[in-house]
Amino acid sequence: MGPVRSARRARAARTVALAASAGCALVLLAGSPASANVAVTRVSHDIYTDAQAQHNTEVEPDTFVSGSTIVSAFQVGRVFGGGASSIGWATSTDGGATWAHGYLPGITFNGGGTFGQASDASVAFDAKHNVWLISSLGLRGPTVDVLVSRSTDGGLTWGNPVIAGTGQNDKGWTVCDDTSTSPHFGNCYTEYDITNSGDTIRMRTSTNGGISWGPARAPGRRHAGLGGQPVVLPNGDVVVPYESLDGSIRSFRSTNGGRSWLSSVLVSRISHHEVAGRLREEPLPSAEVDAAGTIYVTWADCRFRAGCRSNDIVLSKSTSETTWAAPVRVPIDPVTSTADHFIPGIAVDRSTSGPSARIGLTYYYYPAASCTAATCRLDAGYISSVNGGSTWSAPAKLAGPMKLSWLPDTLLGRMFGDYISTSIPAGGRAYPILPIATAPRGSVFDLAMYVPDGGLAVTGGASAVTRKPRAVGTSPPHRPTVPKTLH
Repeated sequence: MGPVRSARRARAARTVALAASAGCALVLLAGSPASANVAVTRVSHDIYTDAQAQHNTEVEPDTFVSGSTIVSAFQVGRVFGGGASSIGWATSTDGGATWAHGYLPGITFNGGGTFGQASDASVAFDAKHNVWLISSLGLRGPTVDVLVSRSTDGGLTWGNPVIAGTGQNDKGWTVCDDTSTSPHFGNCYTEYDITNSGDTIRMRTSTNGGISWGPARAPGRRHAGLGGQPVVLPNGDVVVPYESLDGSIRSFRSTNGGRSWLSSVLVSRISHHEVAGRLREEPLPSAEVDAAGTIYVTWADCRFRAGCRSNDIVLSKSTSETTWAAPVRVPIDPVTSTADHFIPGIAVDRSTSGPSARIGLTYYYYPAASCTAATCRLDAGYISSVNGGSTWSAPAKLAGPMKLSWLPDTLLGRMFGDYISTSIPAGGRAYPILPIATAPRGSVFDLAMYVPDGGLAVTGGASAVTRKPRAVGTSPPHRPTVPKTLH
C-alpha cells in the first residue's frame, strides 16, 4: 500500500505499471544474496528505467498455490510518493522447482496502460473457471481503481485488466471459492477500502472468473479499516479479518455468497511497538484457513514483552467464524530476547486441519530492536508447526543482515512491503517469495524477489506457544490515525 494511511502505516503502494504480458524464461541464479542459513534463487527483477521510480526494486509480494502451480505478484520499481512502475509476476508450474516471470500488461504506461503507478498485488485461483487472478490498484492522479488481471494458461501469460471498482481505493485483496461442494463454488471476492470515505470497507463478487464484478457492498455497522484478507471456508462462507482503525483486529463474514456482509466482530485488541529506524511497518493481519474451516490470523504485537519493548508474531484462531481464541505468541525466541518481529506471512497446507494442520510462517525482524536508521539490521526468518500451531520448530534465518538504506524510501519510511506471503502445496514444502536486498551499486538499488531453493521443510517441533501476556507498562495499545489521502 502506498504511503498515506495511518500512523506509520504505509498507505497502498501505487505506481507505474505493467509491462509485457508474455512471461520471460528465468535464468535461475542460485546462492543467497545475503548471509543466511538457506540458499535462495532470484525469480524476478526490476527492468524499468522511468524517472519517477527508485529502480532495481521489487516489494510487497503475495502468493497462492493450487496443485503444483505457485503464482506470486509484487510491485516493480517503487515510487516514493506511492505505488510502483509495474506489477510483476513469477510462476512455477512444477511445485517450485523452476520459475517463469514477467510483468502485467495494460495497467501503467510501461505496459501500455493509462495509469501512472500500480500497487497492492494479490493472487487468487478460480478452480471452477480454471483462471488465475491478480488483483492490483491502478493510480491516476486522485483516482485509484481496483483492477483484476486474468490468466487462462496456468499463470504464464496475462491479459489486460478488468476494472472491478473505481474511486479512491486502497489495499485490495482477492480470493475465490475453490471447494467443489460449496454452494458458492466459483465465486470470487475482492475487498478494498475507500480512502476518501474514512477507509470504509467494500466487497465485490464475481461469478464468471473475474470477467465482471458485482456491486460494492459494505459490512454491517462499523467497518473502517485496511489490510483485509478474505478467506473462503469449505462451507462457502467468507471471513474477512482486517486491521480496524480503532486499534484492533476485527473480522466480518458473508454466509450467502457475497449477497450481503454481516457486522464485524472483535478478533483482538492490538498492542504494538513502533518499529525503529523509520521502517514502513504496520500490524496488518495475515490470514489463512485449513481443510476443516479453522481460520488462522497472525500479526505483530508486543503484549508478551515487558514494557512493549518489541513485537512478537501472535496467532489467533477461530472455528466458529464469529468468536476468536485469545492470541498466543509464536515461540521464535525467548520473550527476553532483543529481537523485534513484524510483517508475517502465514501459510496453511489446505489439505490438513485441526491438530494436524501444517503451518509455515515467514516474517522479518531486527535482531536488536533498539536501533536507528543507520544501525538497524533487517533479517527474514521462518518457523513451522505440524499440530495447528500448538508447538513450533526452531526458527531458520532466510536472509540478512540488510541495511535499511538498501530499501527504497516512501512517505512512510523505508519499504520492503506492507505484507509478505507464503504458500504450501498439499503435503509439500513451504514457498515464501521474499524481497531481499544487497548493497546498492551507486544510486541503483538491488532489491529483488527470491525463493528458497527447494522450498522450506514443514517439520514442527517442541517449542510451545506462550499464552499469558505480560503487562505492557505505559505503552499504549496501537491506534492508527485516520489516514490522509496520499498515495
